[in-house]
Amino acid sequence: MEAVYEMFTIKTQCMNFFNYAYLGIDKATRKAFVVDPSWDVSQLVRILEQKQASLEAVLLTHSHFDHTNMVKKLEMLYQPDVYISKTEADYYKYHCKRLITIEDMDRIGIGETTITCLVTPGHTKGSVCYWSGDNLFSGDTIFIEGCGLCDSEGGSAEDMYHSIHRLIRLVPANVRVYPGHSFGESPGKEMSYLYKKNLYFQIDDIQHFVKYRNRKNNLRIFDFK
Repeated sequence: MEAVYEMFTIKTQCMNFFNYAYLGIDKATRKAFVVDPSWDVSQLVRILEQKQASLEAVLLTHSHFDHTNMVKKLEMLYQPDVYISKTEADYYKYHCKRLITIEDMDRIGIGETTITCLVTPGHTKGSVCYWSGDNLFSGDTIFIEGCGLCDSEGGSAEDMYHSIHRLIRLVPANVRVYPGHSFGESPGKEMSYLYKKNLYFQIDDIQHFVKYRNRKNNLRIFDFK
């Protein structure tokens, strides 16, 4: 199926902290959305200007600061709608001027582009993955190499287990995964790659999963090997 939107990967940095944001531009209408804008909007602004596109929506996978810190600036520049799960907004008291809360399996329309919202708790109480066409924007739920930490307020390794297995059931093997961070692998690997390489996709027993994800004295928390 031919994609109805162009997609751009935007890597940003604050000191030693790297994030990935993703910009989608609907081909028919030039309306755009961005997933998890962080640290610096200059790349985003430049692409929007080059492509003569208008930013209509900000999609937040969760409310952690490194995924949301450019929201207010984008609201000032473009007045986009800002989407986050109702569970996430309520639990962490997240708010901004143009906030719209979504529920599991809601759909967002940006021009002719349709985006399905999959609520995937685990890293936070109301984390969301956004699925559009052959792309899954997964925030800190799943990385190419592993999955997000589950030990912050509202996090749950049990929820993470169920979220990962739900994604395995729902999302086709050829869909490409675009997470919020990279720990050695570049974003955009297919789900089928994660089946083989992501350890957390291979643990079928929930007790084993929880024990391993919550293991203590793990000095290399982002080394998923």
